[in-house]
Amino acid sequence: MSELDALIELLAKLPGLGPRSARRAALYLLKRRERLMEPLAAALGEAAAAIRTCSLCGNLDTGEPCAICRDPEREASAICVVEDVADLWALERTRAFRGRYHVLGGTLSALDGVGPEDLTIARLLSRLERGQELILALGATVEGQTTAHYIAERVAGMGVTVSRLAQGVPIGGELDYLDDGTLTAALKARRAL
Repeated sequence: MSELDALIELLAKLPGLGPRSARRAALYLLKRRERLMEPLAAALGEAAAAIRTCSLCGNLDTGEPCAICRDPEREASAICVVEDVADLWALERTRAFRGRYHVLGGTLSALDGVGPEDLTIARLLSRLERGQELILALGATVEGQTTAHYIAERVAGMGVTVSRLAQGVPIGGELDYLDDGTLTAALKARRAL
């Protein structure tokens, strides 16, 4: 296999890129070798060498523990549980949560053979202290809800308050375009004005 074929094959493994998009990306990079391809290759090498998974929460960072876990301004009274780092980053973009996080590394899935031992649930349980709030920010999928239910059962009796993100109608959403499950969740989670 040529170097070009290897590059295209690797690019095609990235999310959202198939073989045709990977060929276009490879061609784009090769045409901009000095300005883009070489700096990108160097940045990839540096990132691979420097970025680690935080031993406390599972975030990605160059420091150990990560910047969020080291931040003394963060509220230790709340831990927000997310499926993966992308979810943590999405919540951080909002700047609405100032507590700590815990990345599970996936969700429970009997079909895919993912059990509690495959996730960081044991590490989460060891982090919890009486009086803390545990916010389950998991997807509204069967796997996400199964995982949330499992964690809620495991922390029962530990003196931890368990909550989850609200679900329902998105801001700017029109009711006619929403699925039945979303509308049902919105009705059940309604609150007084």
